[in-house]
Amino acid sequence: MTEEQTGKRRSSFRRELPVLLGVAVLVAVLVRTFVLQTFFIPSPSMEHTLDVDDKVLVNKVVYDFREPRRGEIVVFAAPRQWRGRDAEQDFIKRVIGVGGDHVQCCDAQQRLTVNGQALDEPYVYRDADGVRNQAARGPFDVTVPSGRLWVMGDHREASADSLEHWLAKPDLQEATIPTGSVVGRAFGVFWPLDRATWLTVPPAFTDVPPAPARR
Repeated sequence: MTEEQTGKRRSSFRRELPVLLGVAVLVAVLVRTFVLQTFFIPSPSMEHTLDVDDKVLVNKVVYDFREPRRGEIVVFAAPRQWRGRDAEQDFIKRVIGVGGDHVQCCDAQQRLTVNGQALDEPYVYRDADGVRNQAARGPFDVTVPSGRLWVMGDHREASADSLEHWLAKPDLQEATIPTGSVVGRAFGVFWPLDRATWLTVPPAFTDVPPAPARR
């Protein structure tokens, strides 16, 4: 290649570089806005599935094609009454019940039940001595309204969630969240590296039967 050809190639690259950078930025913005986003965990409400300052990847398009499912960890725009004075607007919790589900606490083994199926929940918080949180802070018996979700933190004693609001005021509209408020599904922890993992649906939810038909 001659010096003249080399010079032309370098000149062409310099002209194209701003365009390439602009395209890369645009793609990154579009991906973040519509497809994939990262969130950090600001509170202990999902310990130790998610610890404070963990960073998670959230799929923002999956629920454009289907509804949230039991056992999935979702990011959602919290109802105004759920937010503290300085709290983040986006919350992250686990879906326990979907529209029509009968969610209850507790059975004889002190487990939550969904549509009569008991949940074994190994993900529920344990302290440094291995003592596990109770399945719930108090007894309850609810049927989730259509188009809404019953969500709970894995650290049951440190979570502002459906149960906390139900126990404070037994109003299902205030204790549940609309499916339309869900931003996306958290599917992986990517930081810190020693905690990197996929966030899959626990086996406990596999045998939950469909919501009973309404009469």
